[in-house]
Amino acid sequence: MQNEAQLELIRRTDPSALCLAPEDRNTYYLIKRLMDVVVASVLLLVLSPIMVLIAIAILLYSPGPVFFIQERVGAKRQIRGKHSYWQRVTFPCYKFRTMRIDADPSIHQAYIRALIENDHEKMNELQGQNSNVRKLVKDPRITRLGKLLRKLSLDELPQFWNVVRGDMSLVGPRPAIPYEVELYEPWYLQRLEAQPGITGLQQILARSSVDFDQQMRLDIQYIDKQSVWLDIKIILKTPFVVISAKGAE
Repeated sequence: MQNEAQLELIRRTDPSALCLAPEDRNTYYLIKRLMDVVVASVLLLVLSPIMVLIAIAILLYSPGPVFFIQERVGAKRQIRGKHSYWQRVTFPCYKFRTMRIDADPSIHQAYIRALIENDHEKMNELQGQNSNVRKLVKDPRITRLGKLLRKLSLDELPQFWNVVRGDMSLVGPRPAIPYEVELYEPWYLQRLEAQPGITGLQQILARSSVDFDQQMRLDIQYIDKQSVWLDIKIILKTPFVVISAKGAE
């Protein structure tokens, strides 16, 4: 009751407040942020030659900007007196551009709706084939180079900058697109009660291979069980998932 009263008090001045952050995780949040900044900064430095080559390839292959910047929905931890809470926020998410310029997002919006509604017939229609992969693989907006970058998750390398900025973490639920959140059932919103991540429990256990409800359950399971050790395990397993390209066909 005391926590509910405190949250209601916070919401009077901040309607975007989602929930109170567990007080027994303060040390974890501090370690997580330190790990995010150090690891992401090192990876940006080490991977910079590869990122330069990707940027040149994009410029040569398809006219338009190197980066694709899209508004995403996430959460940021705010401190109010003795309590902290998760605040719903939007932020610019950085990716290498994999689509043709001025691409129409309507096909992706339609697929996301079908995915959330678990409409297999509509998903297959939009894919142009029967597929067990729960993402829009046959997307006509994507260039050939873009398909390769997506398959190897190289398009997401600029998001290490989002981690350094504090928009994202190395580990957490993937940042949602606003038109996706508009379709959420109330219980799905629990996945926004943590900072979004580059990788997460869903990505290493069921990368685009389970229905939307199960994806949400895995994200919420991660939030419930967050720990430094769990984050480290997810980070260490991610490269093997990426190399296998499972769920990224």
